[in-house]
Amino acid sequence: MSETSARPRPVSPHLTIYRLTWTMAMSIIHRICGIGLYFGTLLLAWWLVAAATGAKYFDTASAFFGSWFGQLILLGYTWALVHYLLGLIRHFIWDTGFGFGPERQTLARMTLVGSVSITILLWALALVLRS
Repeated sequence: MSETSARPRPVSPHLTIYRLTWTMAMSIIHRICGIGLYFGTLLLAWWLVAAATGAKYFDTASAFFGSWFGQLILLGYTWALVHYLLGLIRHFIWDTGFGFGPERQTLARMTLVGSVSITILLWALALVLRS
């Protein structure tokens, strides 16, 4: 048998090679938001089951969501929902074949800025209507 020449195997790119871009960051945040939405939807289901079960259970759930910690969770859930939606719109634009040039970084920035802005507007509107 002949001995084969040993060629070095290619090394897969690693995080140290890449410079973090907006689209990479939005991809990571999009996945984190998906996980957050999963657990937030479980809390929403708990609230709905408590509402259907009785006043005592609903009061417990409402007290939780009315606390500062519950409000923080609802704020995060709202932001994750809006951010995920805007990320899906960005991916839909890509699916049509547009947005792959330099504007892809702008779309990623707009996703983050838009999600924060829309969340603030929604919560401000909710607070105004609540009063």
